[in-house]
Amino acid sequence: MNGTDPVRPTDRLTEVFDLVGPLYRRAQRKVEQDAPIEGLSVGIRAVLHLLREHGPMTVPQMGREQALSRQFVQRTANDAAARGLVAFAPNPAHRKSSLVRLTEEGQAAIDAVLARERAVLGRIGGDLSDADIAACLRVLSRLLRLLDDVDVD
Repeated sequence: MNGTDPVRPTDRLTEVFDLVGPLYRRAQRKVEQDAPIEGLSVGIRAVLHLLREHGPMTVPQMGREQALSRQFVQRTANDAAARGLVAFAPNPAHRKSSLVRLTEEGQAAIDAVLARERAVLGRIGGDLSDADIAACLRVLSRLLRLLDDVDVD
């Protein structure tokens, strides 16, 4: 492309993907660096956050929601249960797939993580408007929907 060609939306969307990867990896490292405070891995943090936002869920539901394999989510949920952060409960809708729910300890741990994350995000500065953030969320949501058919198992 030379300097006179217009920038196409697809080129700009590629820039979004180019930023999302490093952003995710840096956020993951930040969670891991702060993990000793609550003893949470990135995976356990994701499980606790899902349960905080959606209430009790099955492992397959969490896997679909986070685009993670059921096996990975099961191992992570088992680790969280071993630490007393979640508990498995019978699922009246499905005999084989238990519901995973937050315990009081899990609720306290995810609340502490989110409070710390919000404090970090509060340092971003005031030049981003609600419209900027809404546009970002709209674009990222659309890109995520574009990839809905990708099998994670």
